Amino acid sequence: MTLEGLKGEFTVCKLHSLEGLSGGGSFRFLSVTDKEISLVCPSEDVPVSAIFGEDGWKSFRVEGQLDFSLVGVLSELSAILAKEKIGIFVTSTYDTDYLFVKKENYARAIAALTAEGHTFTQEAAGE
Repeated sequence: MTLEGLKGEFTVCKLHSLEGLSGGGSFRFLSVTDKEISLVCPSEDVPVSAIFGEDGWKSFRVEGQLDFSLVGVLSELSAILAKEKIGIFVTSTYDTDYLFVKKENYARAIAALTAEGHTFTQEAAGE
């Protein structure tokens, strides 16, 4: 499987409301449930309305559009990282999956996944 690194660092935030939230032009992942509002965004774009936030995440995404009938994509990737004791935060969209690891574990995550046969785009390898 090919993974693509996303540039920059990300913050996982908890928001009180959607008020004042900018769509921006860069990566955003917004989750609204009956219990909370969560946002993943570039660290420099954390809204002032954030209640809590954890900085220092790096990310890569599974390249291409994943069919809903595929089974075990996240299971396989997360098992490799768990074996190396690398914690993850995961988001999924209609097309693909995103894995976030703490920046201090990013190079180890790439090495572990590469050792298991996964490939990375130049962006991830150069980060």
